[in-house]
Amino acid sequence: MPGAGAPATHSHRYVTRYRGVPTFADSTKTDDGAYDDPVVREAAVSALGRYNGAVVAVDPNSGRILTVVNQKIAFGDGYIPCSTIKPAIALAALEENVITRDTMLRVGRRKYMNLTDAMAHSNNVFFEQLGARMGFDTVSKYGRLLGLGELAGYNLPDEHPGSFPTAPPAYGGVARMSSFGEGIQVTPLQLAALSAAFANGGTLYYLQYPHSQEEVQNFAPKVKRELNIAPILPEIREGLLAAVLYGTGKSSYDRGGDELPIGKTGTCDDHTTPSKIGWFVTYADETHPKIALAVLLRGNTRRVKGPTAAQVAGRIYRRLREQNYFTAAAQSAVLHTGN
Repeated sequence: MPGAGAPATHSHRYVTRYRGVPTFADSTKTDDGAYDDPVVREAAVSALGRYNGAVVAVDPNSGRILTVVNQKIAFGDGYIPCSTIKPAIALAALEENVITRDTMLRVGRRKYMNLTDAMAHSNNVFFEQLGARMGFDTVSKYGRLLGLGELAGYNLPDEHPGSFPTAPPAYGGVARMSSFGEGIQVTPLQLAALSAAFANGGTLYYLQYPHSQEEVQNFAPKVKRELNIAPILPEIREGLLAAVLYGTGKSSYDRGGDELPIGKTGTCDDHTTPSKIGWFVTYADETHPKIALAVLLRGNTRRVKGPTAAQVAGRIYRRLREQNYFTAAAQSAVLHTGN
């Protein structure tokens, strides 16, 4: 298990090359997807392609795992979250009244940003300031509330719990912890569960993975806890939408579709693995959310970054749209609400 305390770096130059972790690999050869949602699995396998990574897809309304591509990675070790930690930090800062949506913070000599733009452009300086203002104890409280450092699944024998530090990381302290997750390890399952909670209004479900037709037919959701974050979520979603429309996640957005994904990228070097890491955590569509995704990429080249993971998610959404997946979701929502 890699240590959680070694420093990670966030670099746009991609100077470091990690030769031990390939960018491309067969990500499905050991998977058991017999009882996955076949439409979702086909879309995820096709979209991930030859990349060395994992995709976890979850129904945000129940916590059912729809598919896991590359189960070895998804259930295995935790990885630095990179900038996917930022929505959790934003939520904590809003809840603690450290900022409002319109608060402008100085992020450069003559440059200021509000929360929406800082989320869209994944500005580290903005989130370092939030972490420093809140302090480690507050950041830790919200990280654990949102499910970091604990098992995301229910009765998943091979699942790794990730890790959440009990003290500020030696390298960069709570500031770097808040900007790109220094000292934290998360799994694709944990980020998929958190994305699902953001999608459904604040219910953190135990993720369950049916392994028989009977389990599929008799599926019953299990709530881990209610987060009581609904009043703040619109401000978080505004930043996640901005990331997709004009920020680091714009490669996920296919303007030919009616569904509107929102999400957050993450890009950094993880010296504990060692490898480059690219994340995209997302859900679609916002009106009637039916699917939440966590996409993780690992490797040793500049292709491994958050925008590439967002591109993978975009291909998943496009394939699902071609299969009328989101149309079926909207019709189902109308039937269930009686409208």
